[in-house]
Amino acid sequence: MNLQDYQGVYVFVQQVDNKITGVSFELIGKARELAAAMETEVTAVLLGSNVSALCDELAAFGADKIVMVDNEALEPYSTEPYAHAMTAVIEKYKPAVVLYGATAIGRDLAPRVSARVRTGLTADCTKLEVDPETKGLRMTRPAFGGNLMATILCPEHRPQMATVRPGVMQKIKPMKDAKAVVDKFDVDFTPNHNYVEVTEVIKKVSNKIDIQDAKILVSGGRGVGCPENFKLLRDLADALGGEVSSSRACVDAGWAEKDIQVGQTGKTVRPNLYIACGISGAIQHLAGMEESDVIIAINKDENAPIFEVADYGIVGDLTKILPVFTEKVKEAMAARQNG
Repeated sequence: MNLQDYQGVYVFVQQVDNKITGVSFELIGKARELAAAMETEVTAVLLGSNVSALCDELAAFGADKIVMVDNEALEPYSTEPYAHAMTAVIEKYKPAVVLYGATAIGRDLAPRVSARVRTGLTADCTKLEVDPETKGLRMTRPAFGGNLMATILCPEHRPQMATVRPGVMQKIKPMKDAKAVVDKFDVDFTPNHNYVEVTEVIKKVSNKIDIQDAKILVSGGRGVGCPENFKLLRDLADALGGEVSSSRACVDAGWAEKDIQVGQTGKTVRPNLYIACGISGAIQHLAGMEESDVIIAINKDENAPIFEVADYGIVGDLTKILPVFTEKVKEAMAARQNG
């Protein structure tokens, strides 16, 4: 393998129902940084059916070039057609780096593609950077239960591939009137024994806001004490116009649902305000929220690690503090409306 033949930073664009998933924009934003350090371009790989209308949006968020495979075999998502198409793109264009979102689709697709093109894959990365000397990709991820961070290299194979969890990277502000070169690539899809026929798609209906989109989060940990006390968190969140989230301990105990879990095994969030209630601050949880703009910690234990990352800390019983906090917020909101 001649490593010099492989050039460019490519991003797999996840789209569902012709709507691009947010993590794809985040990865394109990070790809621009990596591409600048590598002195190369950012290419978005857009797979789907009737997806050409999405190209301008990808250009606005930083793609220099778009490789588009538009075929009815790619709608809806199915493992074999997507793995086949992505492998064909890599074999033709020879990218140096390929990034995927660590979503259900990305985690299904990336390892299959890496096996087919005979390269490595670093999963759930929290940091990506270019080695200034070798121009290789340094991929950092939590290891040993989050107790240490491992930086992984792929020096002898290409492309260098990684999945990145949603919320870890930041998308750029859209660039008005940006355009990208679009290369339409035809792939031959011949159904084989690995093809799965999708007979029906049943969508989950939810009126809840995804915690990754929330600007304010009131989060509960083991120190909340019992599931009934989550009502105190909900009251404060409602007063602030925010959402409730949780640590893994509460999910494991059955106090909260998995889809509101923050942390290494949950979701990564970047709200404007994160209020940590009864959360000790283990590294696994911090990995999911330490990039929040402002962090307020409420905990009985004055030595809890959460206070090391908090902008403001309150030592005390949250069952006494939260009702007062909520009442003061309501008073302030009322005064603002009347003022």
